[in-house]
Amino acid sequence: MFNWNMAVWPRKMSLMSSQNDPSSASDSSPRELVRGVLICFDTFARIRGGRDSILGANRSTSQHEQRAFDDLAQAITRLRSTLE
Repeated sequence: MFNWNMAVWPRKMSLMSSQNDPSSASDSSPRELVRGVLICFDTFARIRGGRDSILGANRSTSQHEQRAFDDLAQAITRLRSTLE
């Protein structure tokens, strides 16, 4: 069974690892930061949607959902600080 969350995880992790570095956040263009917000939102929406899934492979835990939400909040904060 295909698990979308696992398919997106490597791409998301590489994006997040560069965004968690304070020096790279200031070097990122607004376009890259918007892309990061969109990726985090998409990931959060899919994890949230999988919370009550009847398919075992698509089910997510509250910890996964909280981590995705925290990643989204951080991405939005980075974007806001760059645009101010």
